[in-house]
Amino acid sequence: MKIGIPKEIKNNENRVGATPAGVKELVAHGHEVYVQHTAGEGSGFEDAAYVEAGATILPTIEDVYAMGEMIIKVKEPIEPEYPLVRKGQVVFTYFHFASDLALTEAMIKSGAVCIAYETVRDRQGTLPLLIPMSEVAGRMSIQEGARFLEKPQGGRGVLLGGVPGVKPAKVLILGAGVVGRNAALMAAGLGADVTITDISLPVLRHCAETMPKNVRTLYSSQHNIEEELPTTDLVIGSVLIPGAKAPHLVTRDMVKTMRRGSVMVDVAIDQGGCFETSHPTTHSDPVYEVDGVIQYAVANIPGAVPYTSTLALTNATLPYALRLADLGWQEACRKDPGLADGVNIVDGQVTFKGVAEAFDLPYVPLKL
Repeated sequence: MKIGIPKEIKNNENRVGATPAGVKELVAHGHEVYVQHTAGEGSGFEDAAYVEAGATILPTIEDVYAMGEMIIKVKEPIEPEYPLVRKGQVVFTYFHFASDLALTEAMIKSGAVCIAYETVRDRQGTLPLLIPMSEVAGRMSIQEGARFLEKPQGGRGVLLGGVPGVKPAKVLILGAGVVGRNAALMAAGLGADVTITDISLPVLRHCAETMPKNVRTLYSSQHNIEEELPTTDLVIGSVLIPGAKAPHLVTRDMVKTMRRGSVMVDVAIDQGGCFETSHPTTHSDPVYEVDGVIQYAVANIPGAVPYTSTLALTNATLPYALRLADLGWQEACRKDPGLADGVNIVDGQVTFKGVAEAFDLPYVPLKL
């Protein structure tokens, strides 16, 4: 199979769809890999490393899309890429369709096979291609939140861990999935006073048993969140409904109850955000203010640490990319129902129910 790896063109997205080591594996399986010039530089991988791995370097993004029977990316195609995606082409990347009608319509129109990292499942029912970036995003949410709590960044001027004689900052984490647990561990490690919420009592019990002593659990209800917000310094939104739009757990009126200079980090912004006041931001302009509260909603948080992120992502995606390339997408999905869960759009039809429901579009099960 001919595989294309284009350079990411989303704002400050420095990750790349595969490392040279990943390319070497694809080539060893007999596939042709075409990498766009400088595609890996943001992650620390030079063209020469890809050439050594067996790839062919192409000068433009148009060349890569034209050559690739399968395109391996990190982030969803953005508007300049829409015309480059063609009928029957497999595009394997993070899509997050449920929060982007324009992207959904463009990919329907293209006739491509859109396989979304974020809805692929493994035999345990987990999301193996979302987990590594969720781990990065969860840890970075605390790093970024701590930064914007600093006074020069517009925050309250609070040190997350406090010092002897001064209380630490209060951190509220909404959702105890992979993002939430990683955020809790980072915040606890810095010495913050952490509360993590979820609607699953078994998950909360697990957190209570395994988290450090400065992490407390709380059932996620509107009442409990409203009670916590007025005394919270940093809120992390990490709620996920796979493939569907995130629910708004913090309303605009609830934001008004928070102290000026508090910080909210919406890690769920890829799926529409779990704060009513959220809208996507970028690494070059990451925050805005609502009623005196700093809002951070960067849609590609792991893109700020591309070396770590690209290695972690390739570790997870490469086995699936090899299966798709070796067998073709249809046979690969027949043999792996979890991979089939990743197929969101095929030949103009929406095959993932969460995407269809988000925009009231016709849903056609993949088996049909």
